[in-house]
Amino acid sequence: MNSCLTYTRNIGIMAHIDAGKTTTTERILYYTGINHRIGEVDEGTATMDWMVQEQERGITITSAATTTFWNWNGNQYKINIIDTPGHVDFTVEVERSLRVLDGAIAVFCAVGGVQPQSETVWRQADKYNVPRIAFVNKMDRSGADFYGVLHQIEKKLGANPVAFQIPIGVEDTFTGVVDLITRQATIWTEEDLGATFTVVEIPEELKETVEEYREKLVEAIIETDDQLMERFFEDRSKITVEEFLEVARKATINRKVVPVFCGASVKNKGIQKLLDAIVYLLPSPVDIGAVKGIDPISEKDIFRQPDSNEPFTGLVFKIATDPFVGRLSFIRVYSGVITEGSYIYNVRTGKKERVSRLFQMHANKQNPKDKIEAGDICAVVGFKEIRTGDTLTEEKHPMLLEEIKFPQPVLGIAIEPITQADFDKLNNALNKLTEEDPTFTVHVDENTGQTLMSGMGELHLEILCDRLKREFNVECNRGTPQVAYREALTKEVEHRELFKKQTGGKGKYADILVRIGSAEKGFIGLQFINEIKAGVIPKEYIHAVEKGFREGLSNGPLGGYPIESLKVTLLDGSTHPVDSDALSFEIAAKIALKEASRKANPVLLEPLMRAEVITPEEYMGDVIADFNRRRGQILGTESKGVTGVVKALVPLAETFGYVTVLRTITSGRAISNMEVAQYEKVPEEVAEKIFHSFLFRF
Repeated sequence: MNSCLTYTRNIGIMAHIDAGKTTTTERILYYTGINHRIGEVDEGTATMDWMVQEQERGITITSAATTTFWNWNGNQYKINIIDTPGHVDFTVEVERSLRVLDGAIAVFCAVGGVQPQSETVWRQADKYNVPRIAFVNKMDRSGADFYGVLHQIEKKLGANPVAFQIPIGVEDTFTGVVDLITRQATIWTEEDLGATFTVVEIPEELKETVEEYREKLVEAIIETDDQLMERFFEDRSKITVEEFLEVARKATINRKVVPVFCGASVKNKGIQKLLDAIVYLLPSPVDIGAVKGIDPISEKDIFRQPDSNEPFTGLVFKIATDPFVGRLSFIRVYSGVITEGSYIYNVRTGKKERVSRLFQMHANKQNPKDKIEAGDICAVVGFKEIRTGDTLTEEKHPMLLEEIKFPQPVLGIAIEPITQADFDKLNNALNKLTEEDPTFTVHVDENTGQTLMSGMGELHLEILCDRLKREFNVECNRGTPQVAYREALTKEVEHRELFKKQTGGKGKYADILVRIGSAEKGFIGLQFINEIKAGVIPKEYIHAVEKGFREGLSNGPLGGYPIESLKVTLLDGSTHPVDSDALSFEIAAKIALKEASRKANPVLLEPLMRAEVITPEEYMGDVIADFNRRRGQILGTESKGVTGVVKALVPLAETFGYVTVLRTITSGRAISNMEVAQYEKVPEEVAEKIFHSFLFRF
């Protein structure tokens, strides 16, 4: 086995819910020899869907990692695969996986095409510059349209899709594919679960289409390389398949093209060709090159090459709790080597941690390892203080990698254990779950004493409550869902805060002049600008002022909801030679925010959901009318044969129980998808009701 990094692929499989990601992964594991039988999502036997909740619901909830091998052109390639969820409530799993992967397979349903969550995961992959190939799955389904999906990838995602294959037949007649580069037709044998296939002549009726799309493929690839283009126009017959594939590979890695393949995973067709494409088109760690980070001392940019001889550098991208081995930290190793029993340095905490045990993962099974080298993915047991996004290095060679940014929770519920004896068990369980999931937060309401847990949606919170019961044996009572409203300031105001307190001994004194208002568009959190001249306020007090404002963000002036974004400019101030200290300035900042924000025309914001409903056309009017009743804004409608698509923006507060209502008004024949789109101002009459209910909570 060649362990060279050139023959390693770190890939993720991403898509809209129900496009066939997990089924595709199961076929990959079967044909690469990792599994000796094919797991099925519908039967609850899929290897990568190992959680009880995943098996019961037939959906992926947590990203699962595994390692397999594939031979191509006489070389053995190592493929680390992460299968990610498709449901929008678990988008955190996609986010953290894409942060550490080198390439991805975007799976599209041949019937549904580019669906809402397809767009979300595509944008996430764009954010991390992840090269990808597309796999149009479910070509055997009624209504499958390979060419329609190609068009949607171009129009809806703004990508440059290039077909490397075209299907032979469609729906019931889908039997194989034509390779546009070699002009070879492949037909899969159904008797042996698609393990074998035969190469045949291109069907006569497809020859014209093959030549048309082959020319499109050739043009798209040669346009990305000036040298190849020159040779093409001189004598195209002298360009070899190997040379063409090398240029196609570079174009894919540079994200100039998105190669498109097709198949039917559930019918075991198209997977071997997809595996070939993974190894000859997607990048190795060497192709991605050095990882960029910051020296925590000098704050200068530094780079580490994907080389085992470089100092160790790794990123913790996931934390999971295993009932047998305890807390598992999933790490992408960018450089150097991590060995069992060694000590590594956590840059965030400034502490060394011991690697008690080292594993390579296969779903929820751990394969023990003595060491893991650069370019690989592993799991470690033994860390006491760790969280998602931590950078791990050698103590003598620290380096801080870019953190993973996660969306804020939008929905909360109050929970309490059924018995008082379970109170400690609940707190312990919630701590473990918040470690695992950065989009899950827990806090205790100061006024009511209630424990509030917040997440990305109803399904997210439902799964977490189910895990509390099954994994931690804690039965809980649940309150009704509460929307995570936010507040925003609409006016800029100046405010002077003089904080003085005399208690007999040393007093308290802080004086600040600030200008506050909403931060620049798109900025979340505190934007702090220091305009103090000539050291009027010492540096350590300025940090205390910033800290006070940052902590004050969690409690807005209207209903105590968090302030979404705030811009604070510290203009002037004064100190007392004896009574001033950092705490005085921190308190002054909190009081200043409370007083000034009331004068800055605060408004209440609510999360709006981007909804898409696919329904038989006869129910479209009812679906639209229901959205209108929910304060929804219809964005558009379109027809797809006998079905229609309704797109709308609807407040999260109006969506509780929506799936049940939709089932009723469409006789169970519609499907829907929702994701958080943006925060908007709440209409005044609705805001009054919210404040009224807020007052009656106490």
